[in-house]
Amino acid sequence: MDGGTILVVEDETLILMDIEAALEEAGFAVRGVTSAESALTAFDAEPDTFKALVTDIRLGPGKSGWDLAREIRATKPALPVIYISGDSDVHWPSEGVPNSVMISKPFFMPQITIALATLLNDQHPRGNA
Repeated sequence: MDGGTILVVEDETLILMDIEAALEEAGFAVRGVTSAESALTAFDAEPDTFKALVTDIRLGPGKSGWDLAREIRATKPALPVIYISGDSDVHWPSEGVPNSVMISKPFFMPQITIALATLLNDQHPRGNA
């Protein structure tokens, strides 16, 4: 895969580890964190490092995945976003950022990889090939 890291935010450590492993196996560089605050710290330090966000909606105390995606999109408006949730998918049309994908838990890991590849491929090319 071309340069850039996928920022994965999931407060359940085992799920986070599974997502990280699946994305790394698919060839992506991954930075996994367990809270929106940790994600924002990582993103704010090096926003150009990240090429996509995969986030759970409910992240415990503090900001939600909805909040996180809106804040990151304020800096990088075209950044692909994939939401994952066990119960918040009904709020995606009103809470989610445009051009994002919602994946409901439980899910199969290839769903995330396919959604991510689709969103990244749909971005405008940076020049002529």
